[in-house]
Amino acid sequence: MRQLIVLGFVGLLAQLIDGSLGMAYGVTSTTLLLAAGIAPATASAAVHFSEIGTSLVSGISHHKFGNVDWKTVSILAIPGFVGAFAGATFLTSLNGDAATPWISGILLALGIYVIWRFLALGGRRPEFKGRPGVKLLVPMGLVGGALDSIGGGGWGPVGTTTLLSSGRLEPRKVVGSIDTSEFVVAVGGSLGFLFALGSSGIEWSIAGALLVGGVIAAPIAAWLVKILPARVLAIAAGGIIILTNARTIALALGASSTTVTITLIALAAAWIALIVHAVRLERRTRQTESLTEVGAEVTTGS
Repeated sequence: MRQLIVLGFVGLLAQLIDGSLGMAYGVTSTTLLLAAGIAPATASAAVHFSEIGTSLVSGISHHKFGNVDWKTVSILAIPGFVGAFAGATFLTSLNGDAATPWISGILLALGIYVIWRFLALGGRRPEFKGRPGVKLLVPMGLVGGALDSIGGGGWGPVGTTTLLSSGRLEPRKVVGSIDTSEFVVAVGGSLGFLFALGSSGIEWSIAGALLVGGVIAAPIAAWLVKILPARVLAIAAGGIIILTNARTIALALGASSTTVTITLIALAAAWIALIVHAVRLERRTRQTESLTEVGAEVTTGS
């Protein structure tokens, strides 16, 4: 019973991060389950079944707060489903270890670019022109879905990072659309695991505990996405991208646990400083806009 309560809190925390920043539910949950000695396929299966419920509630919540671009979701759904089903079906025979550092390297570079892109604006407001098209979304859906099943998490890191770096959707629409489309990905992965493992291979109690915690956190996370400024949200998401992938790369290179810890602490400190800086920029921009509006009103009145 104690273990299930702990897993419930893990689900709550993971969904709070995932729902507000567009990633980390699968990575957080799967990491803990693997550390507890649960087999990779079994852990990933439990996470995916819990994600069916958490992503459904998250999608409804994001829609309620206006955080979803439904055209993007509709294009992503089918390739995401196919990729997740294929990844789950062949998980036991595939070895993603060799490719993981390279993928993490690409995502790390994109995370740095996302932060740079929004900080380089200075006091200006970010602009988002056009929408992501089929040529970007279909391959992104296939790769993200497959990696999500194989590694127990990957839809958010691949999807959120790619869309943020494209500059075609505002950050809250990116997070909301990725979280909403994750429902279809979770269904695809879960069906694949049922096909490969059978119902007896699924740890339903673990999936249920993660589900309860995640469902509680989903509406709160969607509300946070609604109120956070685009600049602050993008830098917060970029920091998670960098921290997650820096850890993966460091471990793949054989770094000691001490080195990994020191590196992550330093990166986390820099990330927090950048968020504080982004908040200050946002306040400064709002003050400038307010003064401009007041000046315009005075001019009009005179």
